[in-house]
Amino acid sequence: MTILLAEDSALYRHLITGHLAEWGFDHICAKDGRQAWDVLARPDAPRLALLDWVLPGVDGVELCRRLRLRSETEPYTYTILLTAKSQKKEMLEAMDAGADDFLAKPFDPPELKARLLVGKRIVELQQKLVSANGALQYAATHDFLTKLWNRAAIIAFLQREVARSLRESLALGVILVDVDHFKKVNDELGHETGDYVLQGIAKRLSASVREYDGVGRYGGEEFLMVMPGCDLPTMVRRANVIRESISSAPIESPLGTSSVTVSMGVAVVDPSTNSESLLRRADIALYQAKRNGRNRVEDMTAPPVLEAVRQA
Repeated sequence: MTILLAEDSALYRHLITGHLAEWGFDHICAKDGRQAWDVLARPDAPRLALLDWVLPGVDGVELCRRLRLRSETEPYTYTILLTAKSQKKEMLEAMDAGADDFLAKPFDPPELKARLLVGKRIVELQQKLVSANGALQYAATHDFLTKLWNRAAIIAFLQREVARSLRESLALGVILVDVDHFKKVNDELGHETGDYVLQGIAKRLSASVREYDGVGRYGGEEFLMVMPGCDLPTMVRRANVIRESISSAPIESPLGTSSVTVSMGVAVVDPSTNSESLLRRADIALYQAKRNGRNRVEDMTAPPVLEAVRQA
């Protein structure tokens, strides 16, 4: 682990860096507070800092304050203040500023090492917690099989984009995708092959979207694509390109290759749109695509008068 040492005394810098090297810590030195802050503000900044209280430019207490004012999404930096001050009032001032620990000069080297080891463990624990939280967040929003957004996440994205589209008068389209004859794939080739087919289609869908589009597994063998800024002609064109990318080449799996096609229903926002009506229109367009022969794109340009019955 790398430690930032902010110390204006050449004697203490030499003394402390010698100990750090002996204890196996890498280190970066700053001779004043401004240098220290430049280091701490970097994305790859050390997460453990030894800061002298009295520094030219910016003192150690102010450095602690600045660190604690940063966004909660920033990685945590554990700070130990070094100072000749030893009054309880001064210790409280340091802790109120956000310092994690306080060590008076002249310090005992074994005590400094112990404080550093505690800080190292806390930083490592915090990093593990951040990683675990990230994994939990990913699991809560992504489909385990396809790695796409799950149904809840893609619908939440759709709702946000519909609201933005109506608020800012922006185009927005959706594509509902259904794998043709997927039951036949499972029945004839097995569910394991069916899983590979879904994964292969998911990869091709992901490869076809822009970074600000959304794609998720809507359910079973259905996928939902949300495309901000696209009007109806653009949506139909893009849907056909995606459909052809899926039908033009078989999907490889350890069990062999599988040629599959998809049917697609397209709908775009209008002044009366909400997310539910948009999905309903895309769903009816998808039903029309399947009824008209599959491996095709159909669009629903206006809210339906009658509710269509889904094909089983």
